Amino acid sequence: MTNTPRAAYFVSDSTGITAETLGRALLVNFPGVSFRHHTVPFVDSAEGAAAVAREIDRAADAGKEPIVFHTVRSPAVAQVLGEARATHIDLLNGHLTELEAALGTTASEQLGSFHTVGDTEQYFARMRAVEYAIEHDDGQSIRALDQADVLIVAPSRCGKTPTTMYLALQYGLLVANYPLTDDDFPTDGLPRTIAPYAARCFGLTTTPLRLSQVRHERRPDSTYASLAQCTLELRRAEDLYRRTHIPFVNSSTKSVEEMSAVIMQSLKLRA
Repeated sequence: MTNTPRAAYFVSDSTGITAETLGRALLVNFPGVSFRHHTVPFVDSAEGAAAVAREIDRAADAGKEPIVFHTVRSPAVAQVLGEARATHIDLLNGHLTELEAALGTTASEQLGSFHTVGDTEQYFARMRAVEYAIEHDDGQSIRALDQADVLIVAPSRCGKTPTTMYLALQYGLLVANYPLTDDDFPTDGLPRTIAPYAARCFGLTTTPLRLSQVRHERRPDSTYASLAQCTLELRRAEDLYRRTHIPFVNSSTKSVEEMSAVIMQSLKLRA
């Protein structure tokens, strides 16, 4: 029973992104405890909250008391939700009150107002960044590489694409990524396509075993996924980073969020 995962609910009157992001950030501080995550968006009525409360009660009946993180603005809806047998963590309570006091005004009562587009210019910048990332994923296009804020360089399956998309969507940065292949070696410097943009390049690496495992999921029992091939590619890549003074990070021990933070700090980028 001690190893049974505890249910963790992220409940919101809007998309659930805020509740899930903040809730997961808190839960990650307890690596010895396992959780089953449940995101429940658009709970904006007493009826909807009652249905969620019943689901939470069923989870409580089946095992350990669930943890509920919520960003529900309506006191009436929050009260119904709070009747569920769980530990409830209101991610808005207190913080809004403190802000109201500091700003000398009351918070908007519009449901989900903090999830709206808000700054239109920033929103479209992020959408443009996502389009740029898609076009320039895995070296598919060399058009407008001079506009890239970051150029992520790494062997295949080291985490280029998820890191690229996170930087684009979260921070609106124009990010391209380039896969290092056998055709790029031997070489004294960076591949010709990206050499002019060395100052914006950032490398990723991983461990040979981890890379082999990931590649086996894509191409089982292939040379591409063999431990020998992965070891060779990673060694060549890391040698290239060092010779060309490209900063790099090992993706095997870091989340996409952590890698993105390292990249932004290393290249002195601002969102």
